[in-house]
Amino acid sequence: MPLNKLGKHIFIVLLLSVVSYTGYSQNLRVQEHPRRQQLRATRPTNPGMRRIQVVKEAFISRQLNLTRAQADKFWPLYRQYQNDLIEVRRLKRLNNSDAQANGVEQVKKDLDYDAQLVSIRKHYNEEFLKVLPPEKVSQLIKAEREFNDELVRKLHEENAKSQ
Repeated sequence: MPLNKLGKHIFIVLLLSVVSYTGYSQNLRVQEHPRRQQLRATRPTNPGMRRIQVVKEAFISRQLNLTRAQADKFWPLYRQYQNDLIEVRRLKRLNNSDAQANGVEQVKKDLDYDAQLVSIRKHYNEEFLKVLPPEKVSQLIKAEREFNDELVRKLHEENAKSQ
C-alpha cells in the first residue's frame, strides 16, 4: 500500500535525519557479565540504529492500524523477533569476518545461519498469527519490505550525494 503524500514526506524527513547522523564513537569494552553482553548484542547500540528502529516501528504501526489489545500483544513479540534476527545476523557477520583455514566450514556455518533466520521467521509468523488476523500478518511483511526498500534507496541517494 503506497504511502500518502504527507506520510511519505514525514518518513523521508525522519529517515534523512537518521541517515545523516554521523555521531559514531568507539566503545571501550570492560569485562562484563556474559548475560549483560548477550543483552547488549541484541539491542542497537548505535543511536542512529535506535532511531531507525523507532521510525520503523512507527511506520509499521501506521500500516497495520492495530487495536490497543493487538498492539499490547504484538509489540513485545515483534521486538523479540527483531532481537532474534539481529543476534543471528551478528553471528553470521562474525563468521564471515573470520579468516578461517577451512573455508568449507565457514560456508557450512553461513548456511546454518541462513537456516536459523528462516526458522526464526517461520516461528514468529506462527506467533504473529496467534495475536493478529492473517491479513495484518501479510501487511506486516509488506510494510517491512517497503520500509527496508525505502531505507536502502535513501542510503544509496545519500551515498551518491556524499561522493
